[in-house]
Amino acid sequence: MSRALIVIDVQREYFDGAFPIRHPAGHLEAILETMDAANEAKIPTVVVRHHQPDPESPIFRKGSDMWQLHDEVGARPHDILVDKQLPGSFTNTSLDEFLKDAKVDTVCIAGYMTQMCCDTTARQAFHRGYKVEFLKDATGTLDVANEAGSVTAEQLHESILVAQQMFISDVIDKETWLQRLG
Repeated sequence: MSRALIVIDVQREYFDGAFPIRHPAGHLEAILETMDAANEAKIPTVVVRHHQPDPESPIFRKGSDMWQLHDEVGARPHDILVDKQLPGSFTNTSLDEFLKDAKVDTVCIAGYMTQMCCDTTARQAFHRGYKVEFLKDATGTLDVANEAGSVTAEQLHESILVAQQMFISDVIDKETWLQRLG
């Protein structure tokens, strides 16, 4: 098995901006620990960064302070930085080519938001034939309310994890993933 870690959108917008991630507790620490373990195990690490196509967007505006990677993620070693404009990390990016060149067959999903970019990227990876590990404590979300209704971060996170485990991903915690690196 040849793994890669994909760390999705750990950007300041989710800490100091419009979308503060609140669940699960310890999500950032879990992400940083997985990055450190991947580096130690010589597992390719992909850091993904999102920006909105509209150069005047109030959120995830390319070049803005809130668009920047979280300092601790940006400072950690990674093999490639992938910039994207849509929820899926494979869409109009070099991610698939990078993974194929590295002969990766299994991807591990960490980052934000569980129900959007993490879920979409996991589904895209599965559709491309990769095995997918989805880290339930190294992904995160927030409470959401819109015209369709409202859901707590806990409910949203759990429902996506349950859906992922049905067919797409092996949903595991960070400790299980670290043991697999053994």
